[in-house]
Amino acid sequence: MQIHTRIESLRAALASATRIAFAPTMGNLHAGHLSLMQTARTHGDAVVSSIFVNRTQFGPNEDFDRYPRTFQADCEQLAAVGVDHLFAPDEAELYPQAQSYFVQPAARHDEILEGASRPGHFRGVATIVTKLFNIVQPQIALFGKKDYQQLIVIRNMVRELNLPITIIGCDTVRAPDGLALSSRNGYLTAEQRVEAPRLAACLKQLAAAVKAGRQDYTVLEAEAVEQLRAHGWQPDYIAIRQQSDLQAPQDNQPLVVVAAARLGSTRLIDNLEIN
Repeated sequence: MQIHTRIESLRAALASATRIAFAPTMGNLHAGHLSLMQTARTHGDAVVSSIFVNRTQFGPNEDFDRYPRTFQADCEQLAAVGVDHLFAPDEAELYPQAQSYFVQPAARHDEILEGASRPGHFRGVATIVTKLFNIVQPQIALFGKKDYQQLIVIRNMVRELNLPITIIGCDTVRAPDGLALSSRNGYLTAEQRVEAPRLAACLKQLAAAVKAGRQDYTVLEAEAVEQLRAHGWQPDYIAIRQQSDLQAPQDNQPLVVVAAARLGSTRLIDNLEIN
């Protein structure tokens, strides 16, 4: 695996590639990230990943400074699953001057759910992903479905900006007890880690109710919120939405349950498609 810290180096290395598959990350990798790389291997002759903790998608009271940085271990894992090129720039390489131009997602995708809880987050995501797309110029890009709203934002951004990139959403990878793998799971105490799978179990229960025919979605959402609160959680939202755009359910449209909740000081997100 070649490691590139400069844009010119990466572009030169990719000049002869005919089909580039790209999976960006912020590092502190787990099996979910590695599954993206393995899927990428089936889609491109050159597999590229990136590690960059992007300041502009963190809020002022979020964990940018303490976000886990495990570069050496990450490199070993990426090499082991067959990544060809790793782009690992410093902040000055991607932001050589104060950023004054941004990619602003549509309000219908940005100001709901995760975007309502984290104002400015998706503007930061859309901007850095656009930068990375411009640098790597992939034909294929892969993102995990765990960050469901992020996937919706990126798919729509690519379509509306006419970027020649196919976006592939990859299924969430879970621990044996159901907890969605996340770089932030390491913040959980031992006791919280035992409790954490309740979020996935709650979503599974809600999805089963919908499949059984219940359509009182607001009531179902409120019941799920109260179930988590009764066990010490602080839910930000639990919502039943359309898979295609995360808008309110319409007749005969595939649905997804999306959720974010704090367990102690750790904020966990998860979702479950209702098929």
